[in-house]
Amino acid sequence: MKKLLFIHGAGIQDSHQDNSELITYLQEAFGKNNISNPKMPEPENPKYMRWKEQIEKELIRLDSEVILIGHSLGGSVLLKYLSEETYTPSIAGLFIIAAPYWGIDKNWQSGEFMLQENFHLKLPSTPQIIFYHSRNDEIVPLVHQTYYLEKLHDAAAHILNDGHWFNNGLPELVDDIKACRLDVRFEIFLAGERFKTIK
Repeated sequence: MKKLLFIHGAGIQDSHQDNSELITYLQEAFGKNNISNPKMPEPENPKYMRWKEQIEKELIRLDSEVILIGHSLGGSVLLKYLSEETYTPSIAGLFIIAAPYWGIDKNWQSGEFMLQENFHLKLPSTPQIIFYHSRNDEIVPLVHQTYYLEKLHDAAAHILNDGHWFNNGLPELVDDIKACRLDVRFEIFLAGERFKTIK
């Protein structure tokens, strides 16, 4: 089993609005020993450089082919790290959940987290990149996912109805991770219906 690295979002951890329930769901699906979910530095006041350093430590420690999962800020930080740093592991899959696309409007301005204009050209080779977002996300509007997909033409996406935190689990993510070991085609799903097929 490939190791999974889960990077959580910003804000208070160990509360009713965090990733604890989603992480528990993934641990039940893949086993606690197969998932690394480090607490990122000062999540209530996150700084990119400190998160970057923590991610690099985790990747060096795993030192093998990994599956990367990022929720909210954790997803956008993973994309920034992978597109700007020279050290990256072999990546079996990259799964981005409810991530903000910094800079799209006045409400989402944070220079330290913004991606470079051509970030999509600098990402390492990754067999699968899949986005997950809820149309009723109360924190990061669905339009953020659209911006990512306009850049990453080979990425796939799920549009769901589970809010920002996915506290009831994310079976689509589990299925996609399991498929990482297979040579399969991924699809974009719109409320459970096939929308578009992507390699």
